[in-house]
Amino acid sequence: MEELVGFLGLGVMGQPMALNLARSGTPLVVWNRTAAKAAPLRAAGAQVAAAPSDVPERARIVIMMLAGGEAIDEALDRRGPGFGANVAGRTIVHMGTTSPGYSRGLCADVRAAGGRYVEAPVSGSRVPAEQGRLVAMLAGDGPDVDEVRPLLRPMCHETFACGPVPNALLMKLSVNLFLITTVTGLAEAFHFADRHGLDRRLFLDVLDAGPMASGVSRMKAPKLLDRDFAVQAAALDVLRNNRLIADAARDAGLASPLLDVCHALFRETVALGHEQADMVAVLNALEARTDGGPPA
Repeated sequence: MEELVGFLGLGVMGQPMALNLARSGTPLVVWNRTAAKAAPLRAAGAQVAAAPSDVPERARIVIMMLAGGEAIDEALDRRGPGFGANVAGRTIVHMGTTSPGYSRGLCADVRAAGGRYVEAPVSGSRVPAEQGRLVAMLAGDGPDVDEVRPLLRPMCHETFACGPVPNALLMKLSVNLFLITTVTGLAEAFHFADRHGLDRRLFLDVLDAGPMASGVSRMKAPKLLDRDFAVQAAALDVLRNNRLIADAARDAGLASPLLDVCHALFRETVALGHEQADMVAVLNALEARTDGGPPA
C-alpha cells in the first residue's frame, strides 16, 4: 500500500493545491481548522484527520500550507510535549510564507527533534494554484529536497533549488516585492487613465499589445476594469507579505522605497475595509487619496 502524504491547511491556496495532489493519485491525509473546507478533499479520495496531530501519525511527509508561524507552531505543538512525536522521522515541508528567521528557527527545532525540514514556498495566487501552475522554491539538505521535489509536480510547473534554509523564503520575498510593486503600479496607471477620462478598455488593449503585458497584467487588469475584487491574493495577505519583506530589508540594511510606498497603500486598503478583497483593491486606496487623502 502506497504511503500517505500529509497536508495541513486548506485555505485559499492550500485547498486547490491539495486537490491537485489528490487528483494526481497521491494518497493524502488532510486537516484544516475549518472542517467544512476538507469536504472537497474527502470527495477526491483523501482521508480527513480530526486533529493536526493525526496527520504525522499517519504520514511520513507532512506538507504545511498554514497562515503564519503561530498556526504552524500550534499545529505541530512546537512549544508542547507533542512536538517530538509530530516531527521525529518525518519530513516537514513548509510551503507557506513566514519570515526567514522564523523558518530558520523551525528548521533547527525540527532537526534537533530528529526530523527533516524543507522550505518550499510558492509563487502564484489562487488561479495558478487551481491550474497546478505554481512555481516552488526549495531549500534544505540536498537529499531532503530531492525527495520532496517530485511530490510537488501536480501543484507546481517549475521547481527551483535555492540552497540552504532560509534561501527559499528569501527568494519568495524577492519575487513578492516585484509582484506587489507591479500590481500597485498597474492599479495606479489604471487610476490615472480613468481619471483622465480615457476609455478604460482601450487602455487595457494598448497595455496588452505592448511590452508591458505580462501574465500578471492579463490576470489583474480585467479585474480593475470590472472592479472585480473577488480574492485571488487577499489584500491583508499582501500587507503581511509586505511587512515580511520590509523587515527582511531592514534587517539587512537595505533601502526599499517602492515597497515602503506600497506598504502604506495596502495598510490604507485594509483600513478601508478591503482586507479580504483581492490585491487589486489597492485601487480604493489610490482613489481615496485622490478624493480626500488617506484614511486616518
